[in-house]
Formats: sequence, structure tokens, C-alpha cells
Amino acid sequence: MVRTFGVALLTCVLLSLLTGCWNRMELDTYAFVQGVAIDQAEDGENIELTIQFYKPVSGGGQSKGIGPSGESLINIKSRGETVFEAIRDMTIHFGRKPQWSHMRVLIIGEDIAKKRNIAEILDFFARDNEPRATVSVMIGKNKADIYLKDTKPLIESTVGQQLRESERMAYQYTGKTTKTSFLDLMLDLKSETGVATMPFVYFDPKNVPLSSPVTRLALLKNGKMVDTVASKNIESLLLLLDKYKQGIIEVDCPDQSKKKKKMEAVEVESAKTKLDIKIKDDSAAVHVSTHIIGYAAELICTSLRTPEDVMKFNERVKSSVEEDLKSALAYIQKERLDVFGIGNRIYRQDPALWKRWKPDWEERFSNIPFTIEVEVNIINTGANLGLPIAK
Repeated sequence: MVRTFGVALLTCVLLSLLTGCWNRMELDTYAFVQGVAIDQAEDGENIELTIQFYKPVSGGGQSKGIGPSGESLINIKSRGETVFEAIRDMTIHFGRKPQWSHMRVLIIGEDIAKKRNIAEILDFFARDNEPRATVSVMIGKNKADIYLKDTKPLIESTVGQQLRESERMAYQYTGKTTKTSFLDLMLDLKSETGVATMPFVYFDPKNVPLSSPVTRLALLKNGKMVDTVASKNIESLLLLLDKYKQGIIEVDCPDQSKKKKKMEAVEVESAKTKLDIKIKDDSAAVHVSTHIIGYAAELICTSLRTPEDVMKFNERVKSSVEEDLKSALAYIQKERLDVFGIGNRIYRQDPALWKRWKPDWEERFSNIPFTIEVEVNIINTGANLGLPIAK
């Protein structure tokens, strides 16, 4: 009887501890972050922070507070010597604590990205438990705040969500930018070479409607932005990085004059690239093998009626891709930026060798001989039999 009573008493005590929330915070004490823009303040010392919050709209479609009626977002700006100070000062403006688990995008201004180590200004987001490591990170041309305050969402509810989806879809279907999460960036910056790539977004007030295309790549070394990749080299660089998903390869029509230049297009269904590093004596060499499968997407001057026609077309596409890859490699080696992580792979394979090579790795990388092997297979001609409509 005593034992039964003791068990019942212990059960009641345990149940009382499990009920309720001793450290709860009500929903109306939080403001949910959608996007963050980080800039250098005008004084050149403080950090300027612009945070876009989601603002629920009532069922009748009318909202109250700052900003145009009916908008589901609000931008608040603050500044401080540290990012965390600027974040905590947000509560002064509208009486809620920022909640980070729904953040969509983090934009860093070009100016501060060139002057300060990005890892320093992002330390809060790596240390706090709320921000997700999968949040999209990008660099914005000039100041970052214009992408939250001047850009309008086209399809999505907030600018943060619009930029995240623009980055994702541009990476998936155009091959004109990359997709970088916060975790990807931190791993690259802490690697042996310290080289990273990030999406680059720009604001063009001439666009109608107003939008911010994500169409370029920013290059970082030791945490600072050093350059952007020209549009003509982005697709080739993504191919070399084995990050090319889908996109379009344009090919010149054969036997044409420069005054009447015509182009044909191939849709890339899949692309796979492998970099083999060979170390001999005190030098390294890299062999690049790329395999592309695609469709004939736009034919102007080529007929693909026979297997021989397809083979000739494959060769033209192959030659074009090889030329573009060589151009991208020449650019990267000239900049002496090991974006391919060759140094990181050498470090993992032979730490002692890397210890010897690391002090002058930039010079070594710029002189590495690359050999390129490309294979192209066009497997579909679309809805017709491979005849240009114009013929």
C-alpha cells in the first residue's frame, strides 16, 4: 500500500513538471525576419543593419502601422558597432524581438564586403541558435539596403522570399549564378585556400517592374570580395566547378560573316565535370573531363536528319564549350584564385606537401597546366525532325 502511494505521488510530481511552459514567449512578442541587409554606416565605423519583417495582414486586406496599406512587409533600420547591438536596438523601434528561423536571404553590401572580412560581420548568425544554416547569402552591388527598401516582390509576398527564389531558379535553369547557403560560405572561408564564390545581385531602376536580378558571381579571398565574374565566364566557371544544373549553350552557325552573325541554341539537360589532380615531383597538373547531355533547342542553319548530322553538331558544340572553358580558366588563373578547391584537396591527400606549397600556392595555382576533355551528346531535336523552320 505504501509502495503504491509512493508511485502515485511520484507520478503526480513528474506530471506537474511536464505541464505548461515555464519559459514561454507569446507569439505577439516576436517579429519574424524575412531578409537582412548589412552595410557600412556613413561614419565608416558602425554597421548599418536593415531588417525586413513579415507583417501579417488582416482578413479584410487592410493593415495598420508603417508602410503602405495592405503590404505584408516592413523594413526597420538601426546601427551599432557590432551586428548584435544593431539587432537588439530593433526592439526600441517597434517593441518586438526579431525571430530568425524564417529568414530567407542575407544581403551584404558591396562596399563593406570589399573593406571588411565577411566572416567577422556574420559571426552572430553562426553563433545564434535561431538562424538556419541554409539561408541564402549574396552580395549586393553598392549598398545592400536598396534591395529591401526599393525592390518590390513580383510574385512572392516579401522581397526576401523573392530574392531567394530568384537565386534558386536562376541557378537551376540558367547557369548564370550560383546558390550559396550560409553554411557553404562559412566552410569555404575557413578552408585552406580561403576562396569562395557568392551570388551577386544588382538593382536597376530602369527595370519595369522594379526588380533585382541575380545574374553574376562574386569572388572572395580571405573573407573579402576581390572581383566579380563577367557574364560570359559564369556558365563555364560553373561547369568547371561541377555546379552547372541546366542552361543554354549558344553556338555560332558555320561559314558565316561577322556582319550577319547567327546563333543556335542547345538546352543542357545535365552536365558532369570531374577534376583529376596529378602530382609529380614538385608540381601539379589537372585534367578536366566534362560530359554534357542536351537537346537541340533552337536551330537556324543546321539540319539534324542523320546520325552524321548529329555528330557534326556535337563537335561544334564541343568546340564552343572547350573554348569557353579555356577562357574561364585563363581568367581564374590570372586572378590567382583557386575557386576549384585544388589546394584543399591536396591538403586532405597530403598535409605535409600542402604545408610546403601553401605559402606560394597562389603563384603555383596560376601556373598549373590544365588539359580539357569535353563530350557532348545531343539526344533530342524537339517536336520536329531536326529541320529548321526557316528552311
